[in-house]
Amino acid sequence: QVQLEESGGGLVETGGSLRLSCAATGRTFSNYNMGWFRQAPGKERLFVAAIDWSGLATRTADSVKGRFTISRDNAKNTVYLQMNSLKPEDTAVYFCAAHTEAILYITSTQYEYWGQGTQVTVSS
Repeated sequence: QVQLEESGGGLVETGGSLRLSCAATGRTFSNYNMGWFRQAPGKERLFVAAIDWSGLATRTADSVKGRFTISRDNAKNTVYLQMNSLKPEDTAVYFCAAHTEAILYITSTQYEYWGQGTQVTVSS
């Protein structure tokens, strides 16, 4: 299995940027498709972005399209989420997740492994 640890969260003003990182340890990172999800207090966990094992295929939620970019560096066993033009509604705990199926899933139940999450707070 793979272990995931997110970092890079914090407090930022509206319009600012953050880059989240998710470092993987354990089994071969390039075997996994990766995703980012977020969960606001009292809300369900929602899909943000996903990337396939090669880094060539991505999917992004409509709510963040054009502002957030997912990428990965298999040599560093890390997946990133670049977040620009942040809005207060982006405030949430952000989780990275991994699965080994061939499809880029957007539903959280399809992901096998999860990190502990990192808090992102956008002030208005």
